[in-house]
Amino acid sequence: MTSRTPPSEQRPPRVRLFSRSSWPQARHLADVLRTETVGGALLLLGAVVALTWANSPWSDSYTRLGAWVPWPGGASAHLDLNLATWAADGLLAVFFFVVGLELKREFVAGELRDPRRAALPVVAALGGMLLPALIYVGVVLSAGGDGLRGWAIPTATDIAFALAVLAVVSSHLPQGLRAFLLTLAVVDDLFAITIIAVFYTADFQPVPLLAALLPIGLFALLVQRGRTWWWALIPLAVAAWALVHASGVHATVAGVLLGFTVPVLARRGTVADGQPAAASDEGGLAERLEHRWRPVSAGFAVPVFALFAAGVTLRGSDLGALLTDPIVIAVVAGLVFGKSIGIFGSTYLLARFTRAELDEDISWSDLLGIALLAGVGFTVSLLIGDLAFGAGSTTDGRVKVAVLLGSVISAGLAATVLVRRNATYRRVAERERLDADGDGVPDVYQRPAGA
Repeated sequence: MTSRTPPSEQRPPRVRLFSRSSWPQARHLADVLRTETVGGALLLLGAVVALTWANSPWSDSYTRLGAWVPWPGGASAHLDLNLATWAADGLLAVFFFVVGLELKREFVAGELRDPRRAALPVVAALGGMLLPALIYVGVVLSAGGDGLRGWAIPTATDIAFALAVLAVVSSHLPQGLRAFLLTLAVVDDLFAITIIAVFYTADFQPVPLLAALLPIGLFALLVQRGRTWWWALIPLAVAAWALVHASGVHATVAGVLLGFTVPVLARRGTVADGQPAAASDEGGLAERLEHRWRPVSAGFAVPVFALFAAGVTLRGSDLGALLTDPIVIAVVAGLVFGKSIGIFGSTYLLARFTRAELDEDISWSDLLGIALLAGVGFTVSLLIGDLAFGAGSTTDGRVKVAVLLGSVISAGLAATVLVRRNATYRRVAERERLDADGDGVPDVYQRPAGA
């Protein structure tokens, strides 16, 4: 007589949300978090200096510095840019190059490689972008519709700023949630880049954009062959940037395209950490370039952008009128409520309809804290504000105030939620660091599947 398997044993195991990734990915995540946390502190410093300087008796010098044009004769090549524009269009290209490397790595060897694991950050990022945009549009339309062009301002998350807050209030967050926040921000950046390229391109010129394919193609040929000659790659990258800028597409898109060309997996025939390189992402060129350029991005490019972008003069302003301005309300509401409800709600619905479960070390209050933290929007939000209303305009000044206010409120609410869970996080972190056999790999990453 044939025995029958109990129905409970026939069901496939439930998917666990925010489960721990592999040890190589965990080490890469730790490296990224350390760099971004320091970068976030420098970003905050740049913003504070900008606000202080712009509201000091020397505010005129701040304005003159941002408006200074280093190369006034570059109009024919669209390079007669002032320092503030160079910071937004030039330095942020380095930031987006690193984003392109990180996106490529996530799709080839990271969390986004597995469709089942990719579904969560993708759905959460979509929810965290759609709802803020809808809230912004609803608020602005109810006030007459003036300012609809800025609908994308509250859709972006600043990962460096968010991780800096996280490092201060909750340094023992479980690895699964940290990975989720980073991957969510990476997907968020991908959507933000698409929005900038599609909706905020002015005076599009197809010829320079097509011409940019030549230096990008040569750059791709060299990196695919493992040729990392700086004297060749940097001029090609600059040429690609200049041509994309001349096309009317925002020049930072060039950084992303160049990042996408870099191979993630190490070339066949080399060895990384004792494994055939063809089977591992460790030692790949994307990881090495990211390791080299991320400190430049987080430690210099983004803080300098913040120094020129965050300075808004409040002296003599009617704060009551400013805080009741529809655009300010729309941006703040989008960042504080849209981001948190969109991310938390979409994740809850995904778990509800797929019957997935949270990892055993994580609670829904942890996710709420992360969702609130995603409302910290800065770098890309300020950039979109500049593109939507014009850098230095009156409306752009109100956008800066709104982004700063919404980010501070989101950070404060997230800190209130996460600081209460820090003791639990500390116990989890101690368990994750346990390495009984002394092989350098925590035992939690060596458990058999399903254990």
